[in-house]
This record gives sequence, C-alpha cells and structure tokens, in this order.
Amino acid sequence: MSRGALQFRVAQSGPWQRLLPGVYLGVTGTVTQDQREMAALLYAGQGSMITGVTAVRRHHLRTPGPDSVDVLISWNCKRQSVAFVRIHRTRRMPERLFVTGKIRFTAVPRAVADAARSMARFDDVRAVVSEAVQRRACTMAELATELKSGPSAGSAFLREALAEVSDGVRSVAEADFRRLIVRSGLPRPIFNAQLFDADGTFIATADAWWEDAGVVAEVDSRAYHFAAEDQDRTNERHDKLIAHGIFPLHFAPRRMKTDPAGIVREIRQAIGKGLQRPPLSIKWLPPEAQMTARDPASARENKPAKGCS
Repeated sequence: MSRGALQFRVAQSGPWQRLLPGVYLGVTGTVTQDQREMAALLYAGQGSMITGVTAVRRHHLRTPGPDSVDVLISWNCKRQSVAFVRIHRTRRMPERLFVTGKIRFTAVPRAVADAARSMARFDDVRAVVSEAVQRRACTMAELATELKSGPSAGSAFLREALAEVSDGVRSVAEADFRRLIVRSGLPRPIFNAQLFDADGTFIATADAWWEDAGVVAEVDSRAYHFAAEDQDRTNERHDKLIAHGIFPLHFAPRRMKTDPAGIVREIRQAIGKGLQRPPLSIKWLPPEAQMTARDPASARENKPAKGCS
C-alpha cells in the first residue's frame, strides 16, 4: 500500500484509524479494550505479552490502576513506550502465559507483582494483593517468589502488602491498626489468630493476640458493627473473651488518627498486667494455618494441640 493510500484511509473522513506506530484499526468509532490490547501486542512484537493491571483484570480480578497497557518484551528487543502502551524490557520473560483469543497475558502472580510495582499508592497495592490472595487466584508463596525474583525498584509497597496479607489482614482499618502496632515498639502480637479453649472449642478470631499476657486488641469498624445484630455479636464475643480470662481491648478506627499514642499506652498497660498472672490455657492458630479453615467449624477440625509460634 502506498503512503498516499494509507494516509487516505486514516484521514479524518477515512475508514481506518491509527492506534500506534505501524498499527491501524480497520474501522472507525470508539476503540474497545480488546482492540487496545491487541494493538499493544502488535506494536510490541512477537513474543510480547500483557502484564500488570490489564493482565490482572484479564484474570477477572478487581484492581485500581490506570487504563494504560503494560507489555513485557525480551531484554534484547527495542521498543519504546508510546501513547497508551508502557513497554517493560525484562530478562525474565515468563515461560507460562494465558491466551484469550489472540491476546497474550501473564499468569496471576507476575501480573499482580508487576501491577504493584507500577502503583504510587500503598492502598492500591494492598487492594490488588488482597484481592488475588483472598480469591485464591494465587498463593502468598508465588507472590513472594515474584517479589524476590523481580526488580527491587518499586517493590517496597509490595513487600509491605505481602506482610499484611500474611498476617491475615482483611480490611483497611485492620491494616492501619497493624501498622500502628508494628511501629509502636510493643511486643509483636499474632495478628488474626483464631483462639480456642483447653478443649479445642473455638472462642474468637483476634485482630491482635499477645499470648504470654492473654491480651486481645481489636479495631471496631462501623462497617462491621453498624446493625444492631452486629453489635450484639460483638458484645457476646467480648463477654466470651472475658469468661476465658482474656483481656479484650477495643478501639475505634478514627482513634488511630486522633490518639495513636493513647492506644499504644493502653495496650502496653494491659500487657503489663497480663504478664503478672499465670499463663492462660488458650490455644491458637496463626493466619497461615487458616488458609483451609476459613470458619470456626473448619478451624476446630484442625484440633490445635498447643499454642503456635
């Protein structure tokens, strides 16, 4: 096709439109997401594949992030980012890929890790990691491998998000509470531990559990305690902890912003009092042991023989 014929087709009134250098769409109108992704792969060349946010969404997972298309190419290929396409040259081209029609994209662990490294907000990284793990689209071990094998640039948020998820954090309020405790200088608790009595009967799941002191600290979010029945369950849970000799502390999410020092002080005081009494006969399971036991009934079947550490 001559240059003149091509220019005629992509002119304002022509039947084609130019999407990327050397890539044209043979129809006019709004470009679909599939067409954008196919154009990105054609521009990037043979062997390229989509990763990052776009690949995460290809796996039917929710994620924040831009509408740009991240594409992996081999380290020895020469392509530059342009328009809506972000090119990533890598020495770790995945051996495994997924395909929808002719659109090639990476497996979930690589997609999530690459998406996380491209994000500027920790909350966004936390969201994409939590979504993938909680929906069992990939494992913590797979993400940890990607963290270790991939570039260190941009991985700080990913590392922190993996630490939170491994501790069983389930909400933004819990995540903020965990960060406050970790940075406070308090003894490190077991986060999201399932507690059992001496007979192995389930008591409750604690946001933070200090075994030696028999102290539980929790953040009570309005999102989970708005209805009257939710508040009743919280009160019953509180009474059950007290009945087993456990010191339960409850904090509102807003207090983490207005009085974080007060929260730390109260927890420290409770731990000090707890250490002055004999240890409790409480058993517990850490979050990693709960992956196949998501509810109390399943957890009881695991029959924890003793406190884990």
